[in-house]
Amino acid sequence: MFAKLTGLLDSKGDSWVVIDVGGVGYLVQCGTRTINEIPVSGSSTTVFIETVVREDAFLLYGFLSTADRDWFRLLLKVKNVGARVALGILSSLPPENLSNAIAANDRNALTLAPGVGPKLAERIISELKDKVIFSPEINVEKNNFSNSKDHSRHPLGSEIIKDTVSALTNLGYSPAESVEVVGKITQHLEEKIEIKSLLRMSLKELSK
Repeated sequence: MFAKLTGLLDSKGDSWVVIDVGGVGYLVQCGTRTINEIPVSGSSTTVFIETVVREDAFLLYGFLSTADRDWFRLLLKVKNVGARVALGILSSLPPENLSNAIAANDRNALTLAPGVGPKLAERIISELKDKVIFSPEINVEKNNFSNSKDHSRHPLGSEIIKDTVSALTNLGYSPAESVEVVGKITQHLEEKIEIKSLLRMSLKELSK
């Protein structure tokens, strides 16, 4: 099985690239975000590979980061999510955004991807929410909460929001619960408060 290919970009189309490795051209299926970010023809490039073997084909799927590849593998485990849909999701939502969308139960963000309707979005969240890799470094303030508020400009500041979510997860609450409750509370706040106050408000909301 292939794990990574490094070579010269020979050519590319809407959904594929050909990488020349020592004179051998490898056809690699890619999402549109990868296609757009990959260097111009003749440039050296590296793609991380996931191999999918079918009865009628041996397919290579390429990604510019291991995070993209790991999410591709996770998405393929969800019922009714095939390779094409998984690539579409990752083209619409980079790993960090996808992780945040699932943690925040944001179905609308997932339905932006081609081939993903409300029911499939719900299934993806249901099956993967416990597998979300969450840390304080994730940009919680950029989550698409149900009100789509821009937390990157929130007067509370991104660090307070992230630290509050981190504190809640350390107390045993799930990433999904923590992100959702902080998003719910901060949408109504217009003035800066201390993290202790935001944490207290979050715990009160979670206890209801």
